[in-house]
Amino acid sequence: MKRGAWAMLVAGLCCAVPAWAGDPPASTAPAAAPSRDAALAQRLGADERGMRRYVLVILKTGPKRVPDGEERKAMFAGHFANIERLAKAGKLALAGPFAEDPDGWRGLFLLAVDDLEEARRLTATDPVIERGEMVAEYHRWYGSAAAMAIPELHDKLAPKRP
Repeated sequence: MKRGAWAMLVAGLCCAVPAWAGDPPASTAPAAAPSRDAALAQRLGADERGMRRYVLVILKTGPKRVPDGEERKAMFAGHFANIERLAKAGKLALAGPFAEDPDGWRGLFLLAVDDLEEARRLTATDPVIERGEMVAEYHRWYGSAAAMAIPELHDKLAPKRP
């Protein structure tokens, strides 16, 4: 069930939505195909379909919960710093937590790499992985290159940190 729901969510990133709402336009002539922005496609690493390869990393509860307190705060500060580092390096398209989950799903990374070993290297230094708070599962994924624009857009939406 979880993988099916996740697949539906991710598929939504790739589906086209009509520009109109309600009744279709009066004209029955076919709409002009949108023009391809070759510069944007190149910047985002898109192939001829506007897609690219990624590695989806599912973070799950690990075997060693770090106790509440300063040590746990420092671990998560390092985790968020790692996320920021990967995003600035152009390796992380998307990251975020799952809602509380009885199966132990904690969060995800969408890494802009197509090699599982590179994905493992990029996440190996994350404090939550190093400490055993979380473990990672790695899955190859092929999706819209537009996901690469998420960090830039997020920076425009998120409050500035001191």
